Amino acid sequence: MKALLNKGVFLLVVGMLASCDYQKYNTIRQKDYRQGDKYVYGPGLDSPAVQTKRQYPSRPELADRTNKIRQKLFGQVSQGN
Repeated sequence: MKALLNKGVFLLVVGMLASCDYQKYNTIRQKDYRQGDKYVYGPGLDSPAVQTKRQYPSRPELADRTNKIRQKLFGQVSQGN
């Protein structure tokens, strides 16, 4: 019984050590076919993408529904913070 317990502990330790680099090689190397696309990456290295500048018109009729959902999820939230 003690030998079985030792083998179990050994396998557990080996499994824990093997999982340290679990996501290290979980990548895929492929060509970025949108590289240089100003719509996706923006005009410069530090600028936001063009697609993030799109603004949608506000719909005030949805504000009440949004507040009801927010209250249901988070409860009564004070506005003083």
